[in-house]
Amino acid sequence: MTDARRGGAEAEAVDSVLAALADPTRRRLLDLLAAHGEATATTLAERLPVSRQAVVKHLAHLDAAGLVAGNRVGREVRYAVRPAALDATARWMAALAADWDRRLATIKRVAEAAERDAGPPRRD
Repeated sequence: MTDARRGGAEAEAVDSVLAALADPTRRRLLDLLAAHGEATATTLAERLPVSRQAVVKHLAHLDAAGLVAGNRVGREVRYAVRPAALDATARWMAALAADWDRRLATIKRVAEAAERDAGPPRRD
C-alpha cells in the first residue's frame, strides 16, 4: 500500500516505527530485548558501547514508536518488546512489496509479448 492509500494514523505509526528503526543502536536494543525478554536500561547498557543515559534515550524513542514498553518494578523499569507496531509496519511493507511484484510481473508480460510479436531475429 502506498502512502496515499494509508490512513493518517496508520501512516504516522509506520513513519514513527521506521524512524525509530533507522538507528542501529535502537535495532540492537530491540534484538537484545527480543532475545532476553525483559531487561532494565542498566542491563542493556552493559551489552552496548553506549552509556545507560543513552540507552534510556533510545528506549524513549522506541517507546514513543510503540516498539517497547517499560514496566516499573520497585525502583527499576523493565523494558519489553511490543510487537504490534512492528507487525503493522511489516504488513505495510508486505503490501508495498506485493504492489511492486504486480508491477514487475506486468512489465515482464509486456516485454515477453513484445519479444514474441517481434518474431525471430533477422539475419542479414
